[in-house]
Amino acid sequence: MDKLYPWLQQEWRHWQQRVGSGRFPNANLVVAPKGLGAHDLVQHLVAVLLCEDQSTSACGFCHSCQLVESGNHPDYHLIAPEKEGKGIGVDQIRQINRIAMESSQLFGPRVILIEPAENMNTSASNALLKTLEEPPENCIFILRTAAANKLLPTIVSRCQQWLIRTPNTETTMQWLADKGHAKVPSYVLTLNHGAPLEAETFLSEGKMKQYEQAEQALIHFLAASEQVSEVYKKLDVEGNESLRWIWYLLADAQKLHFQPDLTGTLPGALALKEAKSYSSLYNQSKSLAELLNQFSAFSGLNRELLIADWLFKFYEDTCS
Repeated sequence: MDKLYPWLQQEWRHWQQRVGSGRFPNANLVVAPKGLGAHDLVQHLVAVLLCEDQSTSACGFCHSCQLVESGNHPDYHLIAPEKEGKGIGVDQIRQINRIAMESSQLFGPRVILIEPAENMNTSASNALLKTLEEPPENCIFILRTAAANKLLPTIVSRCQQWLIRTPNTETTMQWLADKGHAKVPSYVLTLNHGAPLEAETFLSEGKMKQYEQAEQALIHFLAASEQVSEVYKKLDVEGNESLRWIWYLLADAQKLHFQPDLTGTLPGALALKEAKSYSSLYNQSKSLAELLNQFSAFSGLNRELLIADWLFKFYEDTCS
């Protein structure tokens, strides 16, 4: 298998020790923000658990390793939404509960991966509870999520939690430099919540220019030198992504009201701080967060109308 990202190595060594000592739990919850490559980490674990060599690293040559590599191992089961944007239903969990009670086909452990676990609906979560409380012998459940707060507390309490943390700035910057992105401004990490893989995609796809255009469009609009239709075009790029960038910009501008000498903020934060009071920035960042939640929860909304309405309210907000 491919080499793991550097920020995953420490957790991987910990898992290897647990597997090697035969003490890896039967019910596991892997909590990792998006953009850290946690899926790859879990796949390394699956390969080791199923390897016939029974060492702390998958040999890559045995029959089980070959089946894992081809995606056809009969004792490995991945439970995911059947269609993009859909949840994980109760029938899927009931089926996996039955499989968990059966004997292994290759006489090793049975490994069941559920991801993203937060996509289980309430009925599916309840169906899984009993099995997690008393997992069948030689059956290992792995639930992977980026949002543990969306899981039932009873699901969380039945699992050994593994928290995969966002790497520090130095580690991320070095990895980006190794990928050919030297002298990356620190605000790139801010816009991508510190996630190295998302930051790399941001840079590779030229999204820094998109961000700069969105930022300047908003600042010019608030100075009455940009038409709302032009701002909308730049804020609605890639769905909600540009709007999330603007939320980070508003957050940085608010911080500058209390820490004028703060460094590492987004480029337009100072201009926005000078243009709007803290109260105005706070009010509009809150409104923008609510708007983002609406777009995430409901399809078919008139995005142009709602974004334009938010922009005009921001323009008119003169709270002191």
